[in-house]
Amino acid sequence: MSVNDRRDRALAAEYALGTLCGAARLRFQRRLKREPALEAETARWITLLHGMESQLQPVTPPEAVWKKIALALPERKPAPVYGRTLPWLTAAGLVFAVLLYAFAFRPPALTPLTVLNGGQQSGQWIVSANGARDRIRLSPVEVMAVAPDKSLELWVIPAGQAPVSLGVIQGGSVNNIDITRRLSMENAVLAVSLEPKGGSKTGQPTGPVLYSAKL
Repeated sequence: MSVNDRRDRALAAEYALGTLCGAARLRFQRRLKREPALEAETARWITLLHGMESQLQPVTPPEAVWKKIALALPERKPAPVYGRTLPWLTAAGLVFAVLLYAFAFRPPALTPLTVLNGGQQSGQWIVSANGARDRIRLSPVEVMAVAPDKSLELWVIPAGQAPVSLGVIQGGSVNNIDITRRLSMENAVLAVSLEPKGGSKTGQPTGPVLYSAKL
């Protein structure tokens, strides 16, 4: 992958996240109209991030939040003689503030954690996890296809310990994995190896490691 390709992938991700602003965003939007490949890359990021957003669970703000918002509002003044819209605007502002708090501070069920990069292979996996680190999700980004007689297997390698299999994963779809064993994920390594159909028969990686990242 060239430097320009890596730059465009990063720009597409920023655009999908909404962090590409100002003149840079306008320039990128003009490029989208005339570059189909860039448009496809951006659409892929939008689809991927939308899948993560769908996992967010709404959380009701605590009662103390209402009190803080109410105290932060300016003192109510009598409505002017030409109308009585001020109380309604104040109420609307209060509701908006509460909704904004609930949206901004609701904890995601799964948070992006790291990216598994390929050494000689193209493509990546975005790894997300919950707070307890007992449930992770792997979302592929241009991951290579494997032969029918091969499988991709996910491993976690706790610091100073042998690899532990987390099961066979699919390269063309999002994978949700529940970690039922007690494993220390601090400074652990996640890796994906190429194994015989159905996974390693020895309980340890036997094929080449295609993707890996340290947590």
